[in-house]
Amino acid sequence: MTIEEPFGVARTTPYADFYRDFEWTIPETFNFATDVVDRWADENDGPALIWENSEGKEAVYRYSDVARLSRQFADVLRREGIQKGDRVIVMLPRIPEWQIAITACLRLGAVAVPCIEMLTERDIAYRVQNAEARGAVCRAAQTQKFASVANEVPVRIALGEAGGWMNYHEAIGSADELSQPAIVAAEDPAMMYYTSGSTGHPKGVLHSARGLYAWRVSALYWLDLGPGERIWCTADTGWSEAGTSILFGPWSCGACSFFYDGPFDPAERLRLLEKHRMTVYCAPAQELYRIVSEDISRYDLRALRRTVSSGEATNPVVAEKWQNATGVRVDEAYGQTEGLMLVLNYPGEPVKHRSMGRPSPGSDVDIIDETGLRLGPEEESHIAIRMPNPQMMLGYWKEPEKTESCFIEGADGRWFLTGGRGKHDADGYLWFNGLSDDPINSAGYRIGPLEVENALLEHESVQECAVVGSPHDERGEIVKAFVVLKNGFEPCEPLTKDLQTHVKSVTAPYKYPCAVEFVAELPKTVTGKIRRTELRALEKKRHDERSNETATAKV
Repeated sequence: MTIEEPFGVARTTPYADFYRDFEWTIPETFNFATDVVDRWADENDGPALIWENSEGKEAVYRYSDVARLSRQFADVLRREGIQKGDRVIVMLPRIPEWQIAITACLRLGAVAVPCIEMLTERDIAYRVQNAEARGAVCRAAQTQKFASVANEVPVRIALGEAGGWMNYHEAIGSADELSQPAIVAAEDPAMMYYTSGSTGHPKGVLHSARGLYAWRVSALYWLDLGPGERIWCTADTGWSEAGTSILFGPWSCGACSFFYDGPFDPAERLRLLEKHRMTVYCAPAQELYRIVSEDISRYDLRALRRTVSSGEATNPVVAEKWQNATGVRVDEAYGQTEGLMLVLNYPGEPVKHRSMGRPSPGSDVDIIDETGLRLGPEEESHIAIRMPNPQMMLGYWKEPEKTESCFIEGADGRWFLTGGRGKHDADGYLWFNGLSDDPINSAGYRIGPLEVENALLEHESVQECAVVGSPHDERGEIVKAFVVLKNGFEPCEPLTKDLQTHVKSVTAPYKYPCAVEFVAELPKTVTGKIRRTELRALEKKRHDERSNETATAKV
């Protein structure tokens, strides 16, 4: 079976037969703006985006609207000097201008770099300088975060009035429509996401045009989308999942995405699912954890036929409550910024709660040992992806050695090590058992511990510290810091608050340590390296003991 068109394929073949027969057919060139957005606008125009905010404002954009507006904004960028291959920071919240700006960049062949508004001035400065960005698009209220590097970004466009920045709406209102889109080869760079790991700075994950093309697979076989469907994926705009489940995936299938610009509120989530008759709901596990506590029976969710989740395992009790209340099960998936969704739970196929599912069509994902040898059922080792795979990144931006370190040669080919460990069962379902390095997954945010540690070490009271993920029933994990104080400082609640405030001021606020424990010393190896594994094990033990005490108290 091949995927040659962006308009969907039959999805009724049993998994085993389909997976065995699947073949990739990647076009030589692919421009998402012209080959998807413009094509839908010309051949089968329909709603592409429904938007609403917490103030009750609403808007609907058809594919033809997105095509026209992105052509206009692409012309603005072109006139200002943005060319094919240039990196453009797009730091916008959940508003339609985000989709328009991303599509405009792709139309020009520029590389969009999505960022969330929670980033600090320091975070932005690093991304601008590391990406060598030539353009930036953000709201006027966020322009001050670019203050230290504004002179390094020649093209600066703001939504609203900001000194030294072009006004987006004025510019697009007087623009022509770009008539000569870029010819983008399959291997040309197209998108770059920054992701946190165990190193001090986030890595730029560079993706090609073929990646944008290939990501439709998860929209077809996991999200199960097609024309007429309405999907609400609640991921933030800076995360790669926004690409697969808000923009590139749904629009490649002709579906309509819903975008809500407002704070999380469980009852409001349910109200909006009912109001807009969502057919597919994509939410992280901790969001479902909050929502199942609501009286779901008050809402008419009969239009909803599919619920999916990724990023962290969904508690089986939560999944059961959701299914009992809605009649819709929760199907999980596993992915990472480097390759997006690679392991899926398929519609109509058996689901095993807490399993990641089975490999995505066209992806050979398996458990291998240190030599690249495939292992049998129930044997734990590295989760790896056999190359080549069109979903995978071009590499880490300006880090060829880091990129190469992720690969090993095995008996049957070259493998990309995901950094995760797991196993598979006799039915081919994969199970995630943890990370090989230290990133923390808190409420869907992936946080590098060294970033938080570096921020803490700037505080005058901190001698040394270690940061780990501490298990949390609602968020999956929270950031916890173990801190050794310098002489002259004493542990106290005001100091804890001061450390938390300090981290929020130095790096993105979501990275601050929710818990701080002052210790006399940190566990270390004989070579002086901090044993975070020991601290994580301690936190898990404490969490399990608290859970057991709670369960005993209820009996």
